[in-house]
Amino acid sequence: MPVPPLFLDQLAHAIARALLEGCEDGLRARAAELLFREQRILLQEGAVLAADAETVEMAAATGGFGALGRLVAEAQTPLKSVELDVLSEETAGTYWARAERYDTAIALNFAAPGLDALCRVLESWVARFLDVAVSIQPVQQITDEKWVWHVGLDAEGSKLLNDLYQGVEVGAERMERLLSLFRLDFAEPSVMAAGLEGRPVYLALAMTEDGRLKLKPQNLLVNLPLAERA
Repeated sequence: MPVPPLFLDQLAHAIARALLEGCEDGLRARAAELLFREQRILLQEGAVLAADAETVEMAAATGGFGALGRLVAEAQTPLKSVELDVLSEETAGTYWARAERYDTAIALNFAAPGLDALCRVLESWVARFLDVAVSIQPVQQITDEKWVWHVGLDAEGSKLLNDLYQGVEVGAERMERLLSLFRLDFAEPSVMAAGLEGRPVYLALAMTEDGRLKLKPQNLLVNLPLAERA
């Protein structure tokens, strides 16, 4: 029997909160929301911003949230008019007072602190469930001629990596929906499946055609190339 998506989200929510126990970094806590809350992706003057989808749509329906609400309600609204309360390293501490409102955005650009925070959350997620240490870092492209394994962090990311790996031509419009690539390395290569020891695992994050992002954190638990344990 299929597991209801809402149950998976609630379970991921509870586990993410446990992972954050004792953490004072608001950016990391906001990044953890991606594990259980769907995001709307906004591209604004080179920035890749993730805002909570439910909050954005509710604000749009009620006329709130200023230009962001208008952007969702009217597709013709220029992106440059969007005004978001984006968390930064300087403002990360403000997250805690509004954590249950889901009304902050996070930048997912390459080398942005928000993307680094997401990497740390994913590392903790893998360690908690699989009891293995991994390092996850953003990369701008995959140039590995010996690329042997990959995992999509969402449905779109999985399809895109599969096609790239198989040499399927990917159009420019679809490539523009790629938000980030990552390289995952195991601290102890011996935990990997035979023949794959020491090889990196590539990850991808991609949005849908309508600008949505829904992570599937369970992919990191069931699709990593781990050796069988006795």
